[in-house]
Amino acid sequence: MINYRRHRRQIERMYEDRATVSRYAEVKDLVTRETKQVLQPLYEDQPCMLSQTGLPRNGQTEAQNDIRYDAKLFIAPELEIRQGDAISVTRKVTGRVETYAAGEPFPPYQSHQEINLTAKDWA
Repeated sequence: MINYRRHRRQIERMYEDRATVSRYAEVKDLVTRETKQVLQPLYEDQPCMLSQTGLPRNGQTEAQNDIRYDAKLFIAPELEIRQGDAISVTRKVTGRVETYAAGEPFPPYQSHQEINLTAKDWA
């Protein structure tokens, strides 16, 4: 029998990054009375681990160089993360903040959940 509490503690010892999960929500502007979609933070400064799952894909054109790559986020199972959520990960080693779009989450394990992420940027 697996002791999931102990298993989770061991997995979380590897978490050295921090994540902020944001989702678009409708917000009504009090002045113009327009309803707009605004990115709202749901969870801030959550311990996590980011892992690269594939090599970057280079989309070089004459106008710009598109960079795309996939990563996987390991994070606590009780957080509700949906496809399309914006996830900003602060790397402990470099202090660099990287922003990703969440893919369809894999059903969470009792000890953690794994979220496929896609980074889209240009150089």
